[in-house]
Amino acid sequence: MDGPVGAAPDAGPPAYCRGNESSLVSALKTLLFFTILMVTLPIGLYFATKAYLFEGKGYVFKGYGLPPYG
Repeated sequence: MDGPVGAAPDAGPPAYCRGNESSLVSALKTLLFFTILMVTLPIGLYFATKAYLFEGKGYVFKGYGLPPYG
């Protein structure tokens, strides 16, 4: 054998591939989506719970305080 099998004699660094660019964009879109979700979901749940418990249908703590014990 004259050299390693499968290696081109003039093999240099791999050429720039645009396939990696689309995967990078996809990863950044996913990262942005989950970042926005992680910010908005807890804030939205806070206000939804606040509205349900104190202002809306829940009327659990409608300003009357807790019921007496006994």
